[in-house]
Amino acid sequence: MRMRRHGSESHESSHGIDLAPMLDFVLNLLIFFIITAIFVKEVGLDVNRPTSTQATNDDGMSINIQVLETGDVFFNGRLVDVRAVRANVEREKALDSNIGVTILAEKKAQTGVIMGVVDQVRLGGIYNITFTTSG
Repeated sequence: MRMRRHGSESHESSHGIDLAPMLDFVLNLLIFFIITAIFVKEVGLDVNRPTSTQATNDDGMSINIQVLETGDVFFNGRLVDVRAVRANVEREKALDSNIGVTILAEKKAQTGVIMGVVDQVRLGGIYNITFTTSG
């Protein structure tokens, strides 16, 4: 009569690691990332800065805001703080509701200052904004 060794069989199976659940998990992650990567779209806004000769207003009624590379902001020729742009825009809009804004930004002006001016103009109620650059 032959005797089976139960101890050796159970000993061999206890050392082996079942990789099937881990491979299933990795495969599911791979499929998930492939599918989500297909639907990811980058949102952006292309801005083409026109030259100063292109930014002319036909009716001549426009608020001129100049942003220097030093961060100074001039509103119709007066030096103002960025936070004061909104109040000045609201005052000018009260005089003429169809008025537009021309923002003249120097080439090396800080983008954060320019966007701060744009935000203040929009908060002031004017959305007709023309951009131009100098220098």
